Amino acid sequence: MAQDKLKKIDDLKKLVGKLPKTPGCYLFLSRSEEVLYVGKAKNLRSRVSSYFNSDHKNSPKTKYLVEKIVDLRFELTETDAEAFVLENILIKKHRPKYNIRLKDDKSYPYVIIDQNKKFPQIEFRRRVKKDKTNLCFGPFVQGSNISKTLKEVQKAFRLRDCSDYEFSSRKDPCLLYQMNQCSAPCVELDTVEEYTKKLELAAEIFRGKPNRALSYLKNQMFEYSESEEYEKALLLRDSIELIEEFAENFKEVTSAEGSRTDDIDLVNFYISDHEVDFSIAIIRGGVHFGHKSFYFFRSDFENGEDSFTQNLCRFYIQYLISSSDTLPKKVFIQGVNKDSEGLIDDFNYSCKELVGQRVKILINSQKYKSLIDLNLRQSEENHKLRTFEKSSVLLALKKLQSILGLNEVPRVLECYDVAIFQGKSPTASQITFFDGAPDKKSYRHYHLQELEEGNNDFAMMHEVASRRVKKGKLPDVFIIDGGKGQVSSFVKGIGSNAQIPVVGIAKSKTKSSFKQKDVVSTEERLIIPGRKDSYVLPKGSALYRTITQMRDEAHRFSRRLHHKSENKKLSASWLDEVKGIGEKTKMKILEKIKISRSELSKLSPEKIQEELEISFELAKNMYEYLKREKS
Repeated sequence: MAQDKLKKIDDLKKLVGKLPKTPGCYLFLSRSEEVLYVGKAKNLRSRVSSYFNSDHKNSPKTKYLVEKIVDLRFELTETDAEAFVLENILIKKHRPKYNIRLKDDKSYPYVIIDQNKKFPQIEFRRRVKKDKTNLCFGPFVQGSNISKTLKEVQKAFRLRDCSDYEFSSRKDPCLLYQMNQCSAPCVELDTVEEYTKKLELAAEIFRGKPNRALSYLKNQMFEYSESEEYEKALLLRDSIELIEEFAENFKEVTSAEGSRTDDIDLVNFYISDHEVDFSIAIIRGGVHFGHKSFYFFRSDFENGEDSFTQNLCRFYIQYLISSSDTLPKKVFIQGVNKDSEGLIDDFNYSCKELVGQRVKILINSQKYKSLIDLNLRQSEENHKLRTFEKSSVLLALKKLQSILGLNEVPRVLECYDVAIFQGKSPTASQITFFDGAPDKKSYRHYHLQELEEGNNDFAMMHEVASRRVKKGKLPDVFIIDGGKGQVSSFVKGIGSNAQIPVVGIAKSKTKSSFKQKDVVSTEERLIIPGRKDSYVLPKGSALYRTITQMRDEAHRFSRRLHHKSENKKLSASWLDEVKGIGEKTKMKILEKIKISRSELSKLSPEKIQEELEISFELAKNMYEYLKREKS
């Protein structure tokens, strides 16, 4: 177990070593692909590697998290400020178990000016409705000190800070006016024109363009100083210093979440020799909700009479139909040739007919160039990481194609395993992988015939094969957990369908000498009918991982049914001997029974009746049977 953990950490370290050294967010995944943790980083490689280069003695939570990590994903951003915002969105979306901060659904703050008011305030809000009446700036990330800056701006420009009720009901200036921190527009001591001018200058600070506002304030400070109002000048100087510090560190986040209200998708793809990696950046209401990433066989888009671009668009329409996301108004597809006349019109028509909404497609547009370039890098980095990890499904399937001499890459693989206990309850499992990923809806269990001679793997494999071919829709390759005998039996079982390759996977031990000592190691081999020598699977290769994953999954699935069947028999055997229990009643009892037979024997007839929801007479018969058995 310890060696497995070390191997997993080593594999993750190698994977992390190929992450880009750029800002972004990272997601740690469990074995079941649950998102365990979402984090942000200025440098993805440096930040993520820190999890695997320390023993975390001072952080038990982090140590436990690292033990659970099986895989990771990442999302690139243009700046670390954008990573702050995207992290917030991803945490809300996935609700990771190991994230504490932001689970309370807090959002990053905005600065809002309600333009419907005659004398608007500058307000601090976490949730905003972006429309024509609200002038909205932000969001502002952690460390921007936005709350304190907002108060200083209000004081420096003498803008109102009171509620609408206080503003409308006041007859005399408030204390803030006496302290020179408000111009008292509530009692008409400030004009609309002058107030609006100051408000517009203050707004430019939160746009990231503070120069005019700072010049105005510095002139005010010099005027106070010349008129010997030194206290006012000093207060204004302090405000200017804080605003300058804010302006120095501030950069409005336009890529992750900005003032744009566009609903758009940006579609980029990276084409390698055999694969196409898609990255779809999803932006709704100006908010960047991360990426959807896919990869496919290049042949999927090159087969048939339609052009590459047409097939790209067809895939995208299918994605739109299946997606639960809000649909975009525009789609920007980059890097394709307009090689089909009327392509854009066809796309728009198809979206209207199939999705029910017109979605405008723009090809190779230069709008949102920085976001488009970032999304292209995302698709390239996804491809590089998968290729480096040697877990690319296509690498495995191409290798299997080469070994078996197939004309096409095999995409549907089925793997079989049998289980038996002391000659009873023989079962078999069929698990299916499509493009290297489990296709669980195609998993099947087989209850096999019990044989007089007991365990006979060859006969059981023959039975499974002969039953499987009757169902039709056969895979590209059959994989059998077993050696030459099992493979031969399976080949005979599929009969006239023997043109479909059958491959066995079996362990073999090899002996070598090291420092005058014999060392025994285990190898995984592929047994291929008609070949004298088996094929040794190189450990860590893409094919090794895919085939052994299938074999292990078949084991797990087979044992589950086997144990269920055997336990059911053991549970049912004594019920057959209880007076008054027929087949239907027995099945009902087996569904209800939640405790062991020994625990049941300690209950009274009344408790048995309550536990199993049966008649008192049957409960009494069961009680008496268990009592006799105990004595």
